[in-house]
Amino acid sequence: MTLGPEISSVQEFPPTLREVMLRPRWLGMLTICLMVAAIFAWLLQWQLSRVVNTDPMPEGATEQVLPIDDVLVPGDYIQGPYIGQRVDVSGAWDAEDFVVITHRYNEGDDGFWVAGRLETDDGASLAVAVGFAESREQADAAAEALSREVSHETVQVTGRLIADEGPQQPRGDDPFEITRMSPAQLFAVWNDPSGPVYRAYLTSEDPVAGIADAGLAEISSPAPESESPINWLNLFYALEWAIFGAFSFYLWYRLAKDAWEREVEEFHGIDPDAVIDDE
Repeated sequence: MTLGPEISSVQEFPPTLREVMLRPRWLGMLTICLMVAAIFAWLLQWQLSRVVNTDPMPEGATEQVLPIDDVLVPGDYIQGPYIGQRVDVSGAWDAEDFVVITHRYNEGDDGFWVAGRLETDDGASLAVAVGFAESREQADAAAEALSREVSHETVQVTGRLIADEGPQQPRGDDPFEITRMSPAQLFAVWNDPSGPVYRAYLTSEDPVAGIADAGLAEISSPAPESESPINWLNLFYALEWAIFGAFSFYLWYRLAKDAWEREVEEFHGIDPDAVIDDE
């Protein structure tokens, strides 16, 4: 009995994508991606823990008058929850440090502020916006009147703490014009303050400022709006870390797939470099 020809050859197939991904090289690459993703996941969790403010300031807390020392220390930046906080402070005015701040708005009216330097009982300097004037002439006259009436007696000033507006480069015809309420900038024109300086400034609730009626109007300084309990910036950062983590896995998949496609092309006798050159 004669048997047919024996089949000695075995048909070969190119590797599958799964087989390529399970090779030690790509499993090692996957391990690195997992470590990177774990770091991104930790950063994601850290950001998410700060998205919602679990200890917000009570509603109306800024309207309670507090001693300034309970809110702010000279030289420090004012913390977000205390911006707009009503405080009281005692000290003495410096007669030579009343200045006019231009380009101020008071309930929609354009005008000027008269600001002075209050030296607190602890020897620190606090910039105080005393009152509002509609014209430059009125503001200059008020500043002169306040300077004349100043005594070394201690006065009590109540107002709202506002963050430094930041200094501004001189502009216009007057290089000495002050357009920003900035203690950092006012420090350069004050009469030799010897102690530390508060970075924030105070808007006085009393245009008399414990000195005399200089014809100034009260500065409109409403309570700050309640902040949202959600920190949208932290939420945005959390989404970024999630995207970075997902991208690390996509990068591993894309590199493994490129290696698999190259092996398939070589198996079928296609030169990948030639294909790229033709394109």
